[in-house]
Amino acid sequence: MNQFLAYLLRMLIAVPTSSFVWLLSFLVFDQTFLLSGAIGLGGGALAYWLTKSIQKHRFLKTHQLTRKEYQYIKKNIDDAKRKIARLHKALFSIRHIPSLKQRVELIRTSKKIYRLTRNEPKRFYKAEPFYFSHLDSAVELSEKYVFLSVQSKKTREIDQSLYETRYTLEQLTALVEEDLYKVISDDIDQLNFEIDVAKHTIKTNKDSRIIDESRRLK
Repeated sequence: MNQFLAYLLRMLIAVPTSSFVWLLSFLVFDQTFLLSGAIGLGGGALAYWLTKSIQKHRFLKTHQLTRKEYQYIKKNIDDAKRKIARLHKALFSIRHIPSLKQRVELIRTSKKIYRLTRNEPKRFYKAEPFYFSHLDSAVELSEKYVFLSVQSKKTREIDQSLYETRYTLEQLTALVEEDLYKVISDDIDQLNFEIDVAKHTIKTNKDSRIIDESRRLK
């Protein structure tokens, strides 16, 4: 479930529960207004926590993950979110126009991998090279490029370093695209399988119609 919708559901359960408990305490059990309010807030908080726990349990069960696995994956995904923000800032600080398209593609692909693994954490294991190597390299190279490019005095060595950095970032973009392909490889295989099944069904139906038509002509 979408994180916002999950939060909205928790609030839709917690707020009415809090109001009901407050009314129950105040009208039925004859508690003071303030004490009833505190009990109501406690009831709402408990309802919110229970709903969140149930949602998390279902989420882990759906994605076949243990709590420990999910905590490990979530930590790395949260770290990656911050790194992607740094990468975005650095790449769009580069003023080299010819490489703009490649830089946009690197950001777009990185965000796709992040969103896929955030929504389906099991995919994280297929994206480990991205999270533990390629993303870090892209961030480091981009930030160093920005640092060198703003130096007031350019030397031949700096220009050469900038050129090599752009070339390496281009290679990294290709690697990140391969990372994305690995993340969705199971979906591609499943789609190809369904296409083959559909083609087989179409061919079988077509052959059956031909046979039936031949029998009618006889």
